[in-house]
Amino acid sequence: MNWQTFKQALVSNPGLHLQFQYADGKMVDPSFHITEIKQAVITAVDCGGMVNRWTETIVQLYEPAVNDQERSMTAAKALSIINIVEKSLQLDPDGIVKIEFGNTGFDARQMLPNDIVINKENLLVDLRADTVQCKAIERGGSCGTNDKNEACCTTETVAKPKVQLKNLVAATAVCTPGAGCC
Repeated sequence: MNWQTFKQALVSNPGLHLQFQYADGKMVDPSFHITEIKQAVITAVDCGGMVNRWTETIVQLYEPAVNDQERSMTAAKALSIINIVEKSLQLDPDGIVKIEFGNTGFDARQMLPNDIVINKENLLVDLRADTVQCKAIERGGSCGTNDKNEACCTTETVAKPKVQLKNLVAATAVCTPGAGCC
């Protein structure tokens, strides 16, 4: 989900309470704060030698030790924080949104908004773990070659030749139980 889509969901539902689900049945406590909004421009070279560039917009949530609220902030309150940030930092509308969160029972990590749904008085952001991908394969290619000049990963599976096994024991030198040879 890009920043423009994420922000538009907030703009379209200012009166709804913003909630984040970080695992099945696990919600960020309503007393959370948006502590930072970061923008990271990533430049990377993939295993196929291709330079890739993209932008990530990371919304950091903090869950305080004292959970003293029954209702989470509204989308309008989140937008007021976003507006403060955008006065100093122009956020890329096409940036990939990641939500950074952790608490005492869940190690801090960046997660992707899988979906944003309206659930009664709540705007629920369903978070899912990011996955690792091979950009070279996604382009339909390979990520290079190994020391034998073979592609190390491709979209198709190449059958490897079967190895012929040889019996290294001579037919006349067989040791049998009780023969005293071993």
